[in-house]
Amino acid sequence: MRPLSKSKILAFRQCPKRLWLEVHHPELKEDSPMTQTSYQIGHSVGEIARKIYDLSGTGAFIDPQNEGYKAAFERSALLLKRGEGPIFEAGFRTKDTLAFADVMIPIPGKGGTTWKMVEVKSSTTVKDYHREDVAIQTLIATEMGVKLSSVAVAHIDNTWIYRKLGNFQGLLLENDLTAETLERSKEAKGWIKNAKITAAQAKEPKVEMGAHCFDPFECGFCSYCSRGTVEPDFPVSWFPRFSAKQRAELEVLGVDDMRHVPEELLTPKQRLVREHTINGTVFFDAKQALASLSRSQFPAYFLDFETTNPAVPIWIGSRPYQQLPFQFSVHSVSKALKLQHSEFLDVSGEDPRRGIAEALIKACGKRGPVFAYNASFEAGVIRALTEKFRDLAPELEAIGDRIVDLLPIAQNCFYDPSQQGSWSIKKVLPAAVPELSYDNLPGVKDGGMAMVAYVEAIHPETTLERREQIRQELLAYCHLDTLAMAGLWKFFLGLDEPKLSQ
Repeated sequence: MRPLSKSKILAFRQCPKRLWLEVHHPELKEDSPMTQTSYQIGHSVGEIARKIYDLSGTGAFIDPQNEGYKAAFERSALLLKRGEGPIFEAGFRTKDTLAFADVMIPIPGKGGTTWKMVEVKSSTTVKDYHREDVAIQTLIATEMGVKLSSVAVAHIDNTWIYRKLGNFQGLLLENDLTAETLERSKEAKGWIKNAKITAAQAKEPKVEMGAHCFDPFECGFCSYCSRGTVEPDFPVSWFPRFSAKQRAELEVLGVDDMRHVPEELLTPKQRLVREHTINGTVFFDAKQALASLSRSQFPAYFLDFETTNPAVPIWIGSRPYQQLPFQFSVHSVSKALKLQHSEFLDVSGEDPRRGIAEALIKACGKRGPVFAYNASFEAGVIRALTEKFRDLAPELEAIGDRIVDLLPIAQNCFYDPSQQGSWSIKKVLPAAVPELSYDNLPGVKDGGMAMVAYVEAIHPETTLERREQIRQELLAYCHLDTLAMAGLWKFFLGLDEPKLSQ
């Protein structure tokens, strides 16, 4: 059997069945878009780490995908023997295992060169699985005869501000795990031993699906493992705000259908969801909805932002993972119930924040409520723009003061069984305003897809034709978000107008 990579040993730590499938049936793996995005983020942080740890530009980068694994291990061994570095993606291989270290820094000494090993992570803290990661890697490296003076995990400092183009010094924070990692050597040997036994089995292990399927990552074999699973008619996952404690209590009771959940475990909202879901009836408190909006003035505005949050900042003055707007849509309804639309989108790759702030002030006018759905997000974006552009602060703050949240109105006044316990606008819209649908959109259909599409649009290698296609998809998606809000507002007020269309 081939040596097990560190990633496969970590897969075993999550689930023995996952490891077995990765070894014997990798073709069954289906990584989610979120997982694929996390891979891309990891690669981008790794590239920046090479700049941070190699200011002189004399370091070596081992690339097994291009130079081949045999050559990669041979070159790694040669560089380690010479004590030359830093080395990025140095390969270690024993009879049973293999791993690649993100950063190896030589530490010269009287007794010869020792090495500082750094694993770079795109998270903002050290996670438990990071500790297992470096424990396995340290064991493999030391078994190969590499002398380690220290072991660290470097993660992103999300308070760091990008101040000078191309200078990322300070982006990463190091956490020394040397003592802890060496103490886990015996434990890591046990993981490797058991992983080898599992991988060598002729039949796949029998492991039921559970919380481990999504911790610490969503497993790419979930579709395979869930095949043939008979879902209850009314799964308890449809309960809103259903706590982990409640789920654990139900697992002990063997309950997976909301019809069988004891009454005393449920909140009033959860009882309402169960009643109308089971009976197939719609709950709509039209009187309360109307009262919630009765003081609304005209014109009424409906606002939605799309944002990006790169792990590695791309614009001066921004922080890692900061929500940065690149697009908005605003629909407005006049006193005569005339519907109008304004929008902004910048896919040039330049910092769009000044442009978006100025366009927003123009689009939202000076009076009238500005409706948003889950408005804390829009309010946060406006606050950040206000802090950055002090000359525009009075106008931006005035818009922020006018924001009204449609989400709590929907949560308190409306529920359709098709929502399955969710009040996301994509669940509420087809039930309340069936003439509008996200299913008809080309390409981008949700905020996550919008974020991924934007990153592709601003990439230097993206063709003009593809960039324009993405631009149109983003415009269509954001347009529907605010049109949907206008539709819900109309529905809650009991209005026949304005006429809405996609």
